[in-house]
Amino acid sequence: MKKNPRLYSPYDAPMWESIAEGQMKLQRCSESGVFRYPPGPMCPVSLSMEYEWTPISGNAKVIAWTVFHRQYLPAYPAPHLVVAVQLEEGPIMVSYMDHADLDKIELDTPVKMVYADHPDGYRVPKFALN
Repeated sequence: MKKNPRLYSPYDAPMWESIAEGQMKLQRCSESGVFRYPPGPMCPVSLSMEYEWTPISGNAKVIAWTVFHRQYLPAYPAPHLVVAVQLEEGPIMVSYMDHADLDKIELDTPVKMVYADHPDGYRVPKFALN
């Protein structure tokens, strides 16, 4: 997979490296234990700047979704189903699912994170029905 350091900030580079390896990690506050996404300099609960990169389960539930009918990038053809999910660890994440699953999702549908390798050379997390 491609690695383009210009796309990463000092806070999210380890997350993207873990995605490329197929096991997403998020920052977890050493003081409060709270996971945070997107990555950042300090915990929103304890304000601690101490954290560790911890693998997540990939389990989530759907909290919202929409379908994009316009293609914005060549590697991501339309239509595509964009979902907001709440990870089992707490944070909310926006990603996508296969459009064919549109008629099978509703609020609180359980989903699992999987990884997709795209023609542009990047690996991204997406979600699939459990």
